[in-house]
Amino acid sequence: MTVEKWVYGGDSLARVDGRVVMTPYLIPGETARVDQTEDRRGLIRAVARDVVTPSPERVDPPCPYFFRCGGCHYQHAAYEFQVQQKAAILREQLRRVGRIQYEGEIAVVSGPPLGYRNRSQFHVDRGRIGYYGEGSHELVAIDHCPISSPRLNEALGELVKMARDRRWPGFVKSVELFTNETDVMVNVLDASQPVAKRFFDWCAERIPGADRGYLEYTAAGRTFQVSHNSFFQVNRFLVEPLVETAVGGASGGALALDLYAGVGLFTLALAGRFERVTAVESGASAIRDLGVNAERAGFSGAAVTAVQANVEAFLSRYGGQAPDLVLADPPRAGLGKTVTSELVRLRPARIVIVSCDPSTLARDLAGLLAGGYRIGRVAMVDLFPHTYHLESVVALEWQGTIPDGS
Repeated sequence: MTVEKWVYGGDSLARVDGRVVMTPYLIPGETARVDQTEDRRGLIRAVARDVVTPSPERVDPPCPYFFRCGGCHYQHAAYEFQVQQKAAILREQLRRVGRIQYEGEIAVVSGPPLGYRNRSQFHVDRGRIGYYGEGSHELVAIDHCPISSPRLNEALGELVKMARDRRWPGFVKSVELFTNETDVMVNVLDASQPVAKRFFDWCAERIPGADRGYLEYTAAGRTFQVSHNSFFQVNRFLVEPLVETAVGGASGGALALDLYAGVGLFTLALAGRFERVTAVESGASAIRDLGVNAERAGFSGAAVTAVQANVEAFLSRYGGQAPDLVLADPPRAGLGKTVTSELVRLRPARIVIVSCDPSTLARDLAGLLAGGYRIGRVAMVDLFPHTYHLESVVALEWQGTIPDGS
């Protein structure tokens, strides 16, 4: 078969006798022999047996674990080609899921494709540490990860040694490392019983910062406190470009809302442009971090108001001043119908959505466009090189009329 294109999710798509065949690790334009592994409602899943006609974009993967580890999907393709394909995938998702025929430019923001991750999660099993294999719970043991930062790999190397030590608690099944390239925070994500403080003290003997409850992370001209359960962007090279892409086009105004605000990455950037910013975040640790970060940046309570609340609940009872701008950075599930409807009710002049899932983004955009907004600009920010994941930034403007004329 000959591969037609990549689709969101990491697979390639081909058509054989009118049927769709999905196969990982192939490149558009390649001809390959594949073995069928599944046939479900006419959709065939397959694995490549051999590539008959390789693409000129095919390269040797920089990672020795690629094809076995399930973390990356595109290391067999040249990086510039990956970026071009992701922009095309975003455009297709807008069309296919949201029925949005966007013909404008999709700006591309990218950085170094290796050594970029400041946060990674690892599974632990019988003294081995690594990632699960593609589509399985079978551990692929590793001793380094080329997409992780140098400091993260140093910490991983120490964990690999520690996991073989008899002092390692066997009930710890998964850990997360987060670094600012000096200190490394260690989080236990999966354990069958509580983990004692002495475990983190032991980690700190080899990994500075492992026993601390938060990390100080400097990015986009600010220093952010990020606690154990708080979210922060994972690409250490693209934090500032992401903020600039999302906020750079905002000319300012009286009031901005920052929804799903986290520790305040976008909040502080908005506070430098707007008279007042209301930041809404449901996580207790993140809202505490946001308060610390705003105060440290010199923004008083009048300039930045942090609200711990579910975004749906906040918007449904919001009756204050109409915001000039709403910036939303929702989780993978997207805004959803309720939040989208509330935004249409509020009718801010501008909306910026920072999305990590183009499918839910397309669904949300369809509702906002139907409610009277138009797309001003779209950007694909490649926060996750070598994987199918992508970040999108879409700026919307109120056009004054709802498309049906009402």
